[in-house]
Amino acid sequence: MNIQVKSSNGITTVPIDSQLLLHRKVFVEGEINHDVSWDFVKKIMLLAQEDKKKPINVFINSPGGEITAGMLMYDVIQSSETPIRLYCMGRAYSMAAILFASGNHGRYMFSHSKLMVHEPLLGNHVSGNSSSIKSISDSLLESKKKMNEILAKHTGKTESEIEEATSFDHYFSATESIDFGLCDGIVGINEVMEG
Repeated sequence: MNIQVKSSNGITTVPIDSQLLLHRKVFVEGEINHDVSWDFVKKIMLLAQEDKKKPINVFINSPGGEITAGMLMYDVIQSSETPIRLYCMGRAYSMAAILFASGNHGRYMFSHSKLMVHEPLLGNHVSGNSSSIKSISDSLLESKKKMNEILAKHTGKTESEIEEATSFDHYFSATESIDFGLCDGIVGINEVMEG
């Protein structure tokens, strides 16, 4: 989607995402994968280089996705000197919920948005010999433990409470997310526009 912007050179058509990026707004939309994670990293680096102190607002509407790609984004959020505020607009499921919950400078949801947490899933059909399947199983259990540790760290819950919550597809409303420690508050479009 493009918009028209008036400047000293006249009227120019620019992508709306570029215009929003000028206002330190980054969007994570759709499935989290290699391309989405690298796009996220580049935008955060650009905005942090422009101004280390001014907050970056990240808006998430995602069904989740790849653990490896999500962990790259998680590492950037956790290690950024520049404050990163996270907003759930619509949904943040699976890996997207973990990213959202990891915000250190504010985690906000629209009133009808939802979060969903669960155990890591196998993405593809599993085949191979018994050694290969055992290796896949061990890796999945290691990922589950890591995701539970991360959620426990950012929610203040124990790992056993997180394990119970993630043993099935557990959906949280905005108020339930606050009660569980996944979210800091409910906002509307006016608060988002004001930053």
